[in-house]
Amino acid sequence: MARPTKWRRVTAIPEVAYFKPAGIPLRALEEVGLIVEEVEAIRLRDLESLQQEECAKRMRVSRPTFHRVLESARRKVADALINGKAVRIEGGNFALPRQLFRCRRDGHQWHVPFESLVSRPRLACPRCDSPSVLPVFPAGPARRGWEYGRGRGG
Repeated sequence: MARPTKWRRVTAIPEVAYFKPAGIPLRALEEVGLIVEEVEAIRLRDLESLQQEECAKRMRVSRPTFHRVLESARRKVADALINGKAVRIEGGNFALPRQLFRCRRDGHQWHVPFESLVSRPRLACPRCDSPSVLPVFPAGPARRGWEYGRGRGG
């Protein structure tokens, strides 16, 4: 049996979730998919210029895992830039520092810190103990991946 995927902590969900070359119709473009934690890795290492060890600590992963995520992201961005492909950002195995959840049974909402999300596999409503809970997302296009079961933040 495979090891369960470790959730990666991201600071925020990107506000823009799609980029495409100008002047080419969308239907004529190939897409490259970036997951949210790959965008976070690029942000931490390339935009904030942090060392990989610090980046890994912030994302709550090992340094080798951070390196793999960063290399995957850079390879995808390079492919899109060199080959004129669109970039779509969605999904992944991530969680925000604090995620808002809502109970489907009674509508109660509460925040769960990242550390609790990664240490406690089963979430339940603190009011009625119902396991039927959903994350509450801020409005934005990059949240789609979680709704399809590919991530834990958004």
